[in-house]
Amino acid sequence: MTVSLILACVWAIIANLLAMTPSRDNHWRRAYVLIGFGIPLLGYVTYENGPLAGLAVLVAGMSVLRWPVVYLTRWLRARAGGGGAAR
Repeated sequence: MTVSLILACVWAIIANLLAMTPSRDNHWRRAYVLIGFGIPLLGYVTYENGPLAGLAVLVAGMSVLRWPVVYLTRWLRARAGGGGAAR
């Protein structure tokens, strides 16, 4: 196992431990920190192990941080003007 995959596993364990602790802001500050560390780590995993491993780590990270992904998707749809209704 490469160093990047070990770091990705440590990131996932830390993310799960942070999710189990109480928070006043619904874990948003922790999510920002995890995203800040996760994006470069995703690039490192992809660089060392290839795009398939990078995609697997991306999906794993998106499953842990699903609410930021949901809000980003909603924001992008609103910016594109596609409210989801057929025209």
